[in-house]
Amino acid sequence: MQVPHDGSVLVTDGRKALFLRNQGDREFPNFILVHTWEQQLAADRSLRSGAPGRTFGSMGHGNRRSSYEETNLHEQAESQFASEVADFLNAKMPAHASGELVIVAPPRTLGVLRKRLRREVLERVSAEITKDLVKHPIIQIERLVTSYRGPT
Repeated sequence: MQVPHDGSVLVTDGRKALFLRNQGDREFPNFILVHTWEQQLAADRSLRSGAPGRTFGSMGHGNRRSSYEETNLHEQAESQFASEVADFLNAKMPAHASGELVIVAPPRTLGVLRKRLRREVLERVSAEITKDLVKHPIIQIERLVTSYRGPT
């Protein structure tokens, strides 16, 4: 995959995001960090307010009790973070009208981004890579993105 000069690359995983710009060219890329942000998540037990709610069934003999399924608060926080990243792209990308965008994210995060990005931004997405590369150094992200050949 080739990222054009001044093309953008978003690498995110729902907890951390890197917004990179290619200052090189298609053949010799040079990804530069433009913006980064990170979300600090507390332990699940500190996010919870108490035990899950209970429901009582009135059908059949006796009282049946069961609890509601617990909400995964980390997944909710990651979805909220991905929404904030999408809001950033919605605000930032129109300023660079000619630039392409490559998004690198795990499938769940990519799904949230797709739902939240405006049409004008989605039209500029030249590739989506469903990988988690956010913990890699930028030079390695550069190599992995430019050597990516698509799903097999």
